[in-house]
Amino acid sequence: MVKTFRAYLDAQSPTGRRYSCVHCRAHLARHEDLISKSFQGSQGKAYLFRSVVNISTGPIEERTLLTGKHHVADIRCCNCREVLGWKYELAFENTQKYKEGKFIIELAHMVKDNGW
Repeated sequence: MVKTFRAYLDAQSPTGRRYSCVHCRAHLARHEDLISKSFQGSQGKAYLFRSVVNISTGPIEERTLLTGKHHVADIRCCNCREVLGWKYELAFENTQKYKEGKFIIELAHMVKDNGW
């Protein structure tokens, strides 16, 4: 069975390194879009990305996370529908504003792919 993704990252990445969904291998993010590996998700370690592909976002909700109150929207893989992490929509604290519009993907839901 052929998998069809909305976006393929091979041609867009100078190194070819990317992160993919561990459940179905849909491309998620380029290594160049990785901002930080120092984040915590609900299931353990997580990475912060400036851009991701092949995801859909859920409704925005207010959550109190380790770094304070945020408005976030869960992100799901567009292929297998697994929840991968969340998108920061709004940060209430000035020190956390840099996260707005960025994405958290939990390590439990992604794998390094191609060129590692």
